[in-house]
Amino acid sequence: MTKRIVAIMQPYFMAYAGYYRLLAAVDDFVIFDCVQFPRRGWVHRNRLPNATGEASWLTLPLAPAPFEARIDAMVFAADARARLDEQCRRFPSLAEPTDAARLALDAGGLSGPLADYLERQLETIRDLLGFRCRLLRSSSLEIAPHLRAQDRILSILARLEATDYVNAPGGRALYDETAFAAVGRRLHFLPDHQGSNWSLLHELATRPVLEIAAHIQSQTPTY
Repeated sequence: MTKRIVAIMQPYFMAYAGYYRLLAAVDDFVIFDCVQFPRRGWVHRNRLPNATGEASWLTLPLAPAPFEARIDAMVFAADARARLDEQCRRFPSLAEPTDAARLALDAGGLSGPLADYLERQLETIRDLLGFRCRLLRSSSLEIAPHLRAQDRILSILARLEATDYVNAPGGRALYDETAFAAVGRRLHFLPDHQGSNWSLLHELATRPVLEIAAHIQSQTPTY
């Protein structure tokens, strides 16, 4: 079987630089949008330094939805653009955003499905940083709905004929290496990230893109 390296992760809004190592490491990055939307998670929000240098949330304005709604069912509020612009005024690094920061934040507009926006944002960041992975959405892969957790991941990997699965450092407690080995797939975890944990939006607004890309590459093992 030809080597094929895959990552499967929820689409986080402008995550920290360490998250994007997954895009640098793999052939296929699967946007895990067929699971419940985590209301207190990082899918629709992230933290940047405010005027006093303290961490403050920048949150995508979403329309109300049932508690059990999946990520791919969430949509923007009708006034999302105005509300996000108002929030951005609290962050010095976004007062006059660079072209790269503006491209990543806008990602084709703040309307319609959240998952569409997050996919466009990942595409934009991938291209800005010079990575080459293919982006797919788990909701498009027709995975059996009864599968959960590790079994759902293994099913996606089988569908893509993956040989290797790369996960973030925090996923070590979620997966059993023997289960992956039993179906002929290697399990890897990124090492802990060394560097800033601010949202990539702040990084793009304050540092050259090539510098950020080089940092991410230097933190990404070859699998």
